[in-house]
Amino acid sequence: MEVLSAIHDRFDQFLERCKALYDEKSVQDICRAIEFSKEILDNKTFDSGEIMLEHSLEVASIIAEEIGLESDSVVTGILHNVMYPHLEKRATSGLITEQFGQSVSQILEGMAKINALGTDTVDLYSENYRMLMLALAGDVRVIIIKIADRLQVMRNFDRYPSPAVARVTSETSHLYAPLAHRLGLYKINSELQDLCLKYQKPEAYQEVVMRLKETENERSKFVAEFVKPIEEKLRSRGFHFDMKARTKSVFSIWNKMQKQNVSFDEVYDLFAIRVILDSKPADEKADCWTVYSVVTEEYQANPERLRDWITIPKSNGYESLHTTVMGPHKKWVEVQIRTKRMDEIAEKGLAAHWKYKGGKGSRELDEWLAGIRDILENPEVNVVNFIDEFRKDVYGDEIFVFTPKGELKKLPRGATILDFAYEIHSALGDKCVGGKVNDKKVTLRHRLKNGDTVSVETSNNQKPKIDWLDIVVTSKAKNRVRASLNEARKREAANGKEILVRKFKNWKIEFSDEVIRKLLKHYGFKLAADLYFQVSVGKIDTLAIKTLLKEEEKQNVRSRLEEILPAETVRDLTLDSGDDYMIIDNNIKNVNYKLAPCCNPVFGDEIFGFVTIREGIKIHRTSCPNAPQMVERFPYRIIKARWRNTSVRSSFLATLHISGTDQIGIVSEISNAISRDTGVQMRSINVESDRGEFRGTLKVWVYNVEHLDFLIYKLRNIKGVTSVSRSDR
Repeated sequence: MEVLSAIHDRFDQFLERCKALYDEKSVQDICRAIEFSKEILDNKTFDSGEIMLEHSLEVASIIAEEIGLESDSVVTGILHNVMYPHLEKRATSGLITEQFGQSVSQILEGMAKINALGTDTVDLYSENYRMLMLALAGDVRVIIIKIADRLQVMRNFDRYPSPAVARVTSETSHLYAPLAHRLGLYKINSELQDLCLKYQKPEAYQEVVMRLKETENERSKFVAEFVKPIEEKLRSRGFHFDMKARTKSVFSIWNKMQKQNVSFDEVYDLFAIRVILDSKPADEKADCWTVYSVVTEEYQANPERLRDWITIPKSNGYESLHTTVMGPHKKWVEVQIRTKRMDEIAEKGLAAHWKYKGGKGSRELDEWLAGIRDILENPEVNVVNFIDEFRKDVYGDEIFVFTPKGELKKLPRGATILDFAYEIHSALGDKCVGGKVNDKKVTLRHRLKNGDTVSVETSNNQKPKIDWLDIVVTSKAKNRVRASLNEARKREAANGKEILVRKFKNWKIEFSDEVIRKLLKHYGFKLAADLYFQVSVGKIDTLAIKTLLKEEEKQNVRSRLEEILPAETVRDLTLDSGDDYMIIDNNIKNVNYKLAPCCNPVFGDEIFGFVTIREGIKIHRTSCPNAPQMVERFPYRIIKARWRNTSVRSSFLATLHISGTDQIGIVSEISNAISRDTGVQMRSINVESDRGEFRGTLKVWVYNVEHLDFLIYKLRNIKGVTSVSRSDR
């Protein structure tokens, strides 16, 4: 309990420090997060024995004080263990959103995805790495907070030995340290590299540490000798400044020894002298160059070692002026000149921009996030392609080129003029045909160099081509080319579909999935979009499709006829409305014809046959309401037909409409007339009356048209009946 009480005291101290960094509302949010975390975590520990609350406190401290992120990130650092899967009582995503907002909840979810991966090793080309990068890319703060979390873990390996040290250090050196460098977190990057070396190669690490201690006094004397004349001249000019010596990291020294195959004593640039100016924003650049002139007046400069990141800052916001000069005893010394603002950004990277941009985030940060989001939001982008290209952008060298108006554009080394066009605007890239570099005409494939002035030439007839993917190197350009190619193909496919729909309507053919499946099978396509595309670009002739479908339809009709009619009958019939007739008996019960219910033919009516695919042949009256449409759309299904007189009598259903004056007993008179006077069988009668008039519908069985006509005559002679007519349906 004493340990827990001490941790609570440290939280109180942390909260007091936050009051100097954040506004009142932010401090209140951080305070609520602390209390929430205490309630959930209490005295819970990790398997290593480390108390979760202590880990959360230290991560939050790194985020707030060493990196300088805004308050939501600090809150996330405090809360990042409250959803730990092994807790008996743990917070839910919904509760976090309710208590601390959507932003905090989303960052925690991103971290949870990373933690769930559980990779044993980190290989930059593995699927786990790709999944990890996708999880990180949602919000750059996920990356930064995870880096802080990893730094805390690495710092505590001595206190809490872990069997996973090999996996964690490998993961850190391959992933988290490079990401910290890309984000401008140079101090954290150096510490992570040092800690990786400490646990991966302990003997090499200890050797460098020991030699640094042995030479510490010697370096201090040299630094004092070096800086004295510089300090005097700067003070005489009225500068307010700090000067300090920055010793190279243990990892940097060891790495240089390995790459150059030299001993510790042969590494000449063990440290750099840093001049940090207290300058007004408007005077920063001028002050830095003035200090540069003072240093190079005192000591001879190596012009090949000048690095001007003030005029052209690095993409992660790093600004500084580096020069190497010959100091006392003919030793080369690197001098770094910057302002306090530049120094904080150099120490805390992109995160420091929140302080200097009023909490809105830096332009570079926004552009970097936007680049990731452009790719993630495009469903056409393959995940593997995205990660490979993104990895190149993160770890590749950069070049700076200028627009004709003097605007600076950052591109990866190896970028072409086509990459430049897409960097300016997607539409410009799509129409790019080449351009000029330093007033000389160049092709799309021309690779740009640092300092080039680039202009783009376009043509309205230009369109992205598949081989452009081999020309461009940036993920933004590749993504846009793929998207443009897909959009163009989609447009062509949509046009092809529209063409087919219009043609089918003209041909009186139904545009259905079944018909399209037949065409796909015939032409060997898997997707309808491929068929439509070929139609649009003219690779498939629509007349060939029409011929194919008409012939197939006729074959289907003839096959159906062969199933339902005797072979000799089919041979004698034509499907193009010739002179042959299909003979229909008036006894229709035992043959493969059906009377169409839409018009109810009666023996003696003028009729025709219509071949259906599933229901055999249907017999329609020529006056059927559906006849014109069938003849127009499906002429090859129409068969001429006529009745054959036989001695066998059959009954046919007919529908009559009757109306007249409503009076008592009218329905009985109608019924009697039907059954007594005509010999007709009545199937149903439905009569409605309204305001002294009635209307009715009769369904009756008759032998033929003459029998039906006789019934109509008798009904018309009933007193009160004013109209009797046969229904077309």
